[in-house]
Amino acid sequence: MSEIAKKEELGAIRKLSLDELKQLMIQHGDPAFRAKQVHEWIWKKSARSFDAMGNIPKTTREWLNQHFSLQCVQTDDMQISTDRTIKSSFKLHDGHLVEGVLIPTRERMTACVSSQVGCSLTCSFCATGYMDRKRNLESYEIYDQVVLIRDQAQEKYGIPLTNIVYMGMGEPLLNYANVLKSIEEITSPDGLGMSPKRITVSTAGIAKMIKKLGDDQVKFNLALSLHAANDTKRNQIMPINETNTLVALAEALRYFYDKTENEITLEYIMFNKFNDSVEDAKELWEFARKLPCKINIIEYNPIAQASFVNAEADALAKFTAFLESKKMIVNVRRSRGKDIDAACGQLAGKKTA
Repeated sequence: MSEIAKKEELGAIRKLSLDELKQLMIQHGDPAFRAKQVHEWIWKKSARSFDAMGNIPKTTREWLNQHFSLQCVQTDDMQISTDRTIKSSFKLHDGHLVEGVLIPTRERMTACVSSQVGCSLTCSFCATGYMDRKRNLESYEIYDQVVLIRDQAQEKYGIPLTNIVYMGMGEPLLNYANVLKSIEEITSPDGLGMSPKRITVSTAGIAKMIKKLGDDQVKFNLALSLHAANDTKRNQIMPINETNTLVALAEALRYFYDKTENEITLEYIMFNKFNDSVEDAKELWEFARKLPCKINIIEYNPIAQASFVNAEADALAKFTAFLESKKMIVNVRRSRGKDIDAACGQLAGKKTA
């Protein structure tokens, strides 16, 4: 029997709630407080083995090893860019690979994490969109990426992690329950204790799930990968728009803000002679002015599967000048880690599992 098959037979203990863990411990003959100790080792101390749980009796640790698995994510490969960005290939317990990125800037240390193995959406400018979706990540697999990237920030640069963006491989809102559970684990005082205001979830635009975020009154920020502000153009590059039109998305974003008052960001990659004219800027303004939002203009990062080209500097200047003349909050984001295929839209897990 393979090691993966053996692990599949073992129970994934991190799927259990604290109450379920308590019942488990009592059934084994341990005192109820043992569950709290194990829970703390798992989530607050990010233990990567039962043997590391120093205050748990040896007999209990042996029993846990026999019947359960932590299914920890492992760093399979790591590349460091000339701009200090670090891209990691993470191996999951079943052999699948996902990628995550540490993005260091003067102001912050950001972890960019994946939510799916591959992606079911087929955005034409994104390398992940050319992959098949193999499966959703479990909440603890997302959590592990944050822990591993956090440790990289400390080990390589001596600076703590400040921000998390769900902008890696996959569509977070198509893995809704696990994404929200991972954020709960990351922000809980019993977990990593990070502020939800320092977390941004990015979506290609699924209107009903954006509304669900509002209904669930989430505390984190939301980003919409817009990239075109008329339906004809957006349909060409993002087929999800055919069933989630700009009108539906604007309504959903307004609903989300009314329910949460959380920050909304519109992400807009500029492609040469496709969506980079002043007319395109006017359409973006027409969409954005109805929402409390800021706009991030993003440099396009070439991929082998597509023929898009980054917008020219003159077009970018005119585009941003128009938006600023309309009193929009606009940030121009330069690519990080392009030389190691770690930049926006380039994550594709090039190794095969």
